[in-house]
Amino acid sequence: MSLNFNYRHLYYFWVVAQEGGISRAAERLGMAVQTVSTQVRELERALGHSLLKPSGRGLVLTDAGRAALRQADQIFQLGEALPERLREAVGTPGLRLAVGISDGVPKLMVRRLLQPVLGEAALRLLCHEDDFDGLLADLALHRLDVVLSDRAAPANPNLKVYSHALGGSPMAWYAPPALLAQARAGFPQSLAGLPVLLPTSHAAVRPRLDQWFDRLGIAPRIVGEFEDSALLVTFGAAGLGVFPAPELIEDKLVRRYQVKRIGPCDGVEEHFYAIGTEKRVQHPLVQRLLPTRQPAGSRPIERQ
Repeated sequence: MSLNFNYRHLYYFWVVAQEGGISRAAERLGMAVQTVSTQVRELERALGHSLLKPSGRGLVLTDAGRAALRQADQIFQLGEALPERLREAVGTPGLRLAVGISDGVPKLMVRRLLQPVLGEAALRLLCHEDDFDGLLADLALHRLDVVLSDRAAPANPNLKVYSHALGGSPMAWYAPPALLAQARAGFPQSLAGLPVLLPTSHAAVRPRLDQWFDRLGIAPRIVGEFEDSALLVTFGAAGLGVFPAPELIEDKLVRRYQVKRIGPCDGVEEHFYAIGTEKRVQHPLVQRLLPTRQPAGSRPIERQ
């Protein structure tokens, strides 16, 4: 740990940056304005850079201040997690698995992907949902053990993460009872006359669905686009429109939402990946999530 500056001074600066001014920071800290101001100046002297500059009646971050704030965010977020880590260390022994779930992964697929570890008696499962980039950042900072995603991580020399293919599932179309007869009559061309629900472009499968419509010359009447796959299914089941979903979750869709399969989305598959920080996975639970061998092609994940 560097001794060139005082970490308490860094904390005062962090609060000032969060509150947007020294007066509000002093109120939050229960300290005098002059005391907080002095501590921040001490930090600036120690670092050799101005972190704040006047702007109108207030203060704004300098370029150096913005860089310092990014580092301070990481330092104090990790610090806030320290009590929980200590409780885990001295508590009941168990296997902890922190999983990031990309918002593009269908929620009904998550349990199937995690099925290999759910029988572990000592399992402590922590699930976090976020956008893809946010999860990769948390993974790189070792806040997560693995990320489940519908796409592989992009090549990035500054981000050492590795993608492990879990397989894939063909897509199919589903409809609520009120739209079923119309949807099945002349499928797939029938979709041109029906309200259609789709995932937003954040989902890796969306471009493949758009290409499928183009290939068949169908101009869909899109009445809803959803980032959250669970919301897409919920609104579809309520009668808002027909929607695509992986065939692997068909049984759960039919039982839980009382929707029916219309027909296949030929040539369109959704793929799934486990992304970690190790090329050769060491975490015993993450090892269980991976297939015993990488499939030669994209094949369905046969897990119940």
